[in-house]
Amino acid sequence: MTFRILTLGCKLNCCDSAAIEKALISDGYSKADEGESADVFIVNSCAVTATAVAKSRHALSKAKRDNAQCVTVLCGCFPQSYPEEAGLKSGADIVLGNSNKAALPDILRDYFNRPVRTIKVEPMTTDYSECAPDEDRTRAFIKAQDGCNRFCTYCIIPKARGRVRSLPLDKLEEQCRACVESGHKELVLTGINLGCYGQDLGLSLSDAVKAAAKSGAARIRLSSLEPELVTDELIGGLQSVPALCPHFHLSLQSGSTAVLKRMARMYTAEQYREVVGRLREAFPECSITTDIIVGFPEETDEEFAETVEFAREIGFAKIHVFPYSRREGTVAAEMPQIHPRIRSARVDVLTEVGKELELQFFKSQVGKTRSVLIEKPQSEEYSHGFTENYLPVRIYGKPLPRHSLVNVIITGYREGYCTGRVI
Repeated sequence: MTFRILTLGCKLNCCDSAAIEKALISDGYSKADEGESADVFIVNSCAVTATAVAKSRHALSKAKRDNAQCVTVLCGCFPQSYPEEAGLKSGADIVLGNSNKAALPDILRDYFNRPVRTIKVEPMTTDYSECAPDEDRTRAFIKAQDGCNRFCTYCIIPKARGRVRSLPLDKLEEQCRACVESGHKELVLTGINLGCYGQDLGLSLSDAVKAAAKSGAARIRLSSLEPELVTDELIGGLQSVPALCPHFHLSLQSGSTAVLKRMARMYTAEQYREVVGRLREAFPECSITTDIIVGFPEETDEEFAETVEFAREIGFAKIHVFPYSRREGTVAAEMPQIHPRIRSARVDVLTEVGKELELQFFKSQVGKTRSVLIEKPQSEEYSHGFTENYLPVRIYGKPLPRHSLVNVIITGYREGYCTGRVI
């Protein structure tokens, strides 16, 4: 029996999919070859936006059109957040929430013995659901933390993922060491709210980073952080780990303090600015990237202008721009909504600003020596990879081996990447 997994959403979902894949292979399944129709098609879904939900439903429909005999499975955040909609409208043969997807091999066995549509979406457990690292990429992603205790007014994730839970340090170190032994030079610690790591264990994120460093990894990178959790104590702990990559993805969401308050974010624009300043003082070569939601309910032209001005002031290396997506069951869903045309126009404006800032960041790196981790080849003309401060670099000429770390001089830049020469 063959299977294929489509993973939508965050890096944590990639880790969960890696765990599902490992469990299925242990149960005798094999991955379908590229282009081959699988016996079991699994969508590990996202529920952050309406677009993500639509992608899940479209993928499931296409799988059935391509092969009417395949068993379709919908699991993850979509059914956990909206079990009724997932059950009624997805058309999947098996529907599982985040609390149930670890049992997929057993559920599939039951289904093949008695093919009756199965829907299992139970409340999120308070236990930590350990899963395998996602090692498909050059950088290995380690699921260090799950869940969120914050309830931002636009976000459904606390319902989808439950409360904060952390991977114990011994398990974290064990997973990191296994990834290094398998050839990975860079480990990425990821979580739904990574800065909350250890709150349930009496630990902190710096404890997790130090445990990961014991693996001997050349690089340790952090996924998204909430700015109010980046304390002086955390910064000091991170400074003590030489392998830590000087790249910080700090979720902003809006540069307007008034909008941040309506979002129920736990910081002001001024506090965000102060955190960035402390990080740049501690890590002078660091890059700062971010997420920004555009068109949040009641966002005025003036508030949007504040966000644009704030983005320019901070000088982000990259901005992920998201149009606000109304999610049933959240406070913001009941607020007065922005017209889609206005929201779309604002997305275009901020996207262009993001491109300008990215090019400014690229330009600032020209002439500097950086270490580049070479990724999987995508062209015979050049090798590509990322620097420690997350600069995308192309190195033209003889292909370099994947997983190798090479020192380069940044020689130029184009839209979307820099060029470099090996030294």
